[in-house]
Amino acid sequence: MGFLDSIRSVLGISAEADATRDADPEDLFGMSTAYVTMEADLGFRSVGAAALCFSSVDSTDFAETVEDVEAILKAGEEETGTDFRLHEDSHGWEWVVLEDDDPEDLVTSVHFAADEFIERGYGSRLLAAVFGFENDGGERAYWIYSFRRGAYYPFAPKRGKEQNQRVLTKLESVLDGELGLEPDKEYWYPMWPDRTGGHPWQ
Repeated sequence: MGFLDSIRSVLGISAEADATRDADPEDLFGMSTAYVTMEADLGFRSVGAAALCFSSVDSTDFAETVEDVEAILKAGEEETGTDFRLHEDSHGWEWVVLEDDDPEDLVTSVHFAADEFIERGYGSRLLAAVFGFENDGGERAYWIYSFRRGAYYPFAPKRGKEQNQRVLTKLESVLDGELGLEPDKEYWYPMWPDRTGGHPWQ
């Protein structure tokens, strides 16, 4: 099994087969209060961006579904000012990237996009929702919602593609109970960005 196959196994088929509960897009709204806790208790503020990661399928209906997602987000853009774009990374993953200074708007937009995929029968193509944070010291932290596991887990990257264990421990201890955390750390897959200093969706 190659490196990318291992990635897809963790976020994809294996995770779905071993899931302890079904994914529920309503879980995303838990991030609305988590943003407050992250800043008040840990000093991590929103980076003003979040993203929805999915794997595409070569079909006309799926392409139309993506267009419908864009239309929904375009309509929301006029109301909330949430900018969005589509992006494909070097792993071949597709992303809906959202930018807004208001965390509530980010959560709502990610939910709208995810819900449309599910309503159109493509919930199985959803991999993760990613919410980014940063503190005054420049440390970054992310909460990742795995649709295949129906749970959140933290990601705290640092240089050299290593995780910041100190930050990971803080995230887990403070947010456990507020967010439904993935109990099996085998599924805490680190979604490394394409480039140094980038976000997972870059």
